[in-house]
Formats: sequence, structure tokens, C-alpha cells
Amino acid sequence: MDQDTARQAPATPSTPARALLPLILPALVVGVAASLLFLAVSGLAEALQDVLWQDLPDALGVGRYSALWMIVMLTSTGVLVGLVVWKAPGHAGPDPATTGLETVPLPPVVLPGLALAATLMLAGGPSLGPENPIIAVNVGLAYWLGRRFLPRLPGGTWVVLAEAATIGALFGTPVAAALVISEALAGRKAPGALWDNVFAPLTAAAAGAMTTTLVAEPSFDLGLPAFGRPGWGDLLAALVIASAGALLGMAAVYAFPYVHRAFSRLGHPMVVLPVGGLVLGLLGALGGHLTLFKGLEEVGELAADPGGWSAGEFATMTVVKLAALLVAASCGFRGGRIFPAVFIGAALGLCAHALVPGVHPAVGIAAGVLGMLLAITRQGWVSLFVAAVLVASPAILALLCIASLPAWLLVTGRPQMQLRGDGSPVR
Repeated sequence: MDQDTARQAPATPSTPARALLPLILPALVVGVAASLLFLAVSGLAEALQDVLWQDLPDALGVGRYSALWMIVMLTSTGVLVGLVVWKAPGHAGPDPATTGLETVPLPPVVLPGLALAATLMLAGGPSLGPENPIIAVNVGLAYWLGRRFLPRLPGGTWVVLAEAATIGALFGTPVAAALVISEALAGRKAPGALWDNVFAPLTAAAAGAMTTTLVAEPSFDLGLPAFGRPGWGDLLAALVIASAGALLGMAAVYAFPYVHRAFSRLGHPMVVLPVGGLVLGLLGALGGHLTLFKGLEEVGELAADPGGWSAGEFATMTVVKLAALLVAASCGFRGGRIFPAVFIGAALGLCAHALVPGVHPAVGIAAGVLGMLLAITRQGWVSLFVAAVLVASPAILALLCIASLPAWLLVTGRPQMQLRGDGSPVR
């Protein structure tokens, strides 16, 4: 492009400040409220988890994580969530296999059942995270209340604010929300300057992140051994492990519609979810208690002692957790896939470290998480962000950026771990 052509190219129109200022207060309110609701659901789930997995088995004289107790608890969780899906108004929302981080506002009557189903799931042990149902609940509340009390703002504004606020609350930083929004805006070819479009969502995300940080003090840093200057061996390890993670994740993605169809044939939620819970209990008995729950605290246990398990044990946990994620996402448990995917990627990376001690644990974990998240979420920026923040090492960023390239080529244009209403995979 010559200089004359460049001068003639239209500049992206900017939004005047007076149009952005009225969005600050609604964004702050949504951010704080979204974080508080997330913390309330998480706190209730953690308290219930303590009762179900500590107090109750101790009172009964049963091992907390014995094979019998895991099978009983996961099956019982399937029964309880099945009751909610069956009887609650709106059946606790749409089939979770058809939903992602972006959602449409659900009617207010559906939201209590969805929140209850998510709380029971988080406490009971299925391998899913809180992100999808919490985002859906916050979006539904923000849309309904926002349209009621401030109708001059478009409904889509409330949706974006709630999504950004919840993502900021989940990760304890607005950066993840900004990356998700930027990626979504690029896909929609939204008009206007990028920072004008993300101004209000970033405000909501910052409010949500700060509220979570002040109340709960979350941390994603795994405290791994310090990673110094990267070498050629580190680059090779990152490339291989990220690609392996992407391929392993894609195996689950391709199996997803078939497993979902198999569970759907069972028909009634009081059959589908208990059977799914039973399968998850059997998988938990095979893989051990670290393969239960959303996986974030369990990743911390793995990272605290990278040499504490053999390569075979890490490989078993990787495969079992991936199978558990596949089953839980297919049979109707209300939950998201990011946090269990982090565990799977971390276990894969530590398996590589156990097989080849020269692979630094930080490189193994970050690259494994990167490849797995790229396959499961298809969110490039978020995958890079989560992989980098787990190891808290600026030196690893260049490795991850390079490792993401072949991994992305393995996943792009292929089916996603999300289905359409007819059961066909989204591409």
C-alpha cells in the first residue's frame, strides 16, 4: 500500500467519552454482583463438599476416597442433579453439551434450578468447572434486571457485561475477560475501535476480578521450580507436548457426539444422570480422588510434588480425567470444561517430565495445558493466558507462543466440543 492509498483509508471511528461514561456505573454494579454470586455458589459448594466427602464418610466409618464411597457419591450426585433437571422450572437450562462460554439470556425462572444443579455438581465430584452455568446465571440476571431498571441500554450490553464480569471473577483478573471479548468481537467484526468496544466489559471484568481477589484471594500460580532462560531443548519439549495435548484433546472432541448420543438414548434425566454418575464413580475408583471435582486444587497437589508419581500414574490420571470430562459433559451435568482441561494438560506435562527428566516441570505443565485448552475450548488467547499464568514465568511466554502454532494447526477448522441442537458438532 503506497502512502497516498494509506492516507485515503478510512480511520476506525472512535466513540466520544460522553457515550462511554454512562456505562461505568452499570459495569461496576454488574461486576461486583457477578463476583458475589460466583463466590456464593462456590462457597456453598465447598461447604457441601466438606460434608459429603469428609464429615459423612467419617461418621459412617467409610474411607473418604475409597472406591465404594466414590461410586456411591458420584451416583448419588447424578440422582440429585437428575431430580433438579427433571423437576425444576426450565429443567435447569438447555443441554450443557450445546452451550459454551457465550450464552443467551435464560428466563429468570430457569436460573435457580441451574444454580442448584451447578452447586450439587461442584460438591459431588463430577469433572466439570463452574464457568458455563455461572456465566449463564449471571447473564440471565443482568439481562432481566438491567432491562427492567435501565431499559435505555441495549439488551446485548447487559449480556456482554455479565459475561466479562464472570470471567474476570473466575480467573481473578480482567485480562482473561478482555482476551475472550476481543476474540469474540473479532469474530463478529464489531464496528468501532477495539478499546471503545471493550471499555465497559473491561470495567465489569475488573470489578468482578477485584471483588473476587479482595474476598477470596485466589491464586493460579502453582509455585513450580523457577524457570530460567529457555533453551533449544525447552522449545522442542514445548512443541511436542503442546501438540500431543492438542491431539489428545481432539480425540475427546471427536468422541463427544457419540458419547452424548449414547447417553441421550437413555431418555429420562433420572436415568441419564445417575448412569453418568455411576460411570464417573467407576472412573474415579480407577484414577484416584485427584481425578474428581473441577481439578484446580488437584492441579496444585500435582504441582507441589512433580516427582511424587510415576509416568504411568500421571498417564493414568490424564486418560481417566479426560474420560471423566467427556462423560460429565455428555450426560447432562451442568458445568464447564476449562478447569478439568487444565488438570488434564498438567498431568500430561508432568507425565512428560517423569518420562524425560530434562523436561522442566513448568514447561511440561504450561505446554500440556496450552495444547489441551486449544482443543477443548478453541479459545486461543485464553489458552495462552491460562498456560502462562499457571507457571508465572515471563520467560516461558515465547515458548508458548511458538508451541501454540503447530497445536493450533491441529485443531483449527475441526469439530469443537460443543454440539448443535440436532447433535452435530459445532465447527
